[in-house]
Amino acid sequence: MAAHSTPSAQPLSAATLRARLETIIALARLLEHVERSPGAASPSQYQQLVSRLTALLSDSDLPSDALDAVLSAHPASAELYENLHYEHSGLCRSPLDAAVAAETLAVRELARFTRRQTPGA
Repeated sequence: MAAHSTPSAQPLSAATLRARLETIIALARLLEHVERSPGAASPSQYQQLVSRLTALLSDSDLPSDALDAVLSAHPASAELYENLHYEHSGLCRSPLDAAVAAETLAVRELARFTRRQTPGA
């Protein structure tokens, strides 16, 4: 996945980039905790967390390799990122093999069910 850049944007300084990535990592860890622990946050706290992480993940100046590492380690944040960028790249972080296997299994099960329901089959 490539980071989207705007021609007029100034590159981030190393210190700014590091601080931004550290904040993203901290929020991603917190989101993972909240997702695994129902009741760990109120609905408004959850919305604030997702809103703040969304703003940071929407940044176009993040290096794709660093972003990939963070998202690979934090599935809830990866899903959020995927939803943010769906219009441009679809389910870019979802494994295609898993989707194809699920669809194949569904077709097979539907066919098996149909054969059982058809008289004389």
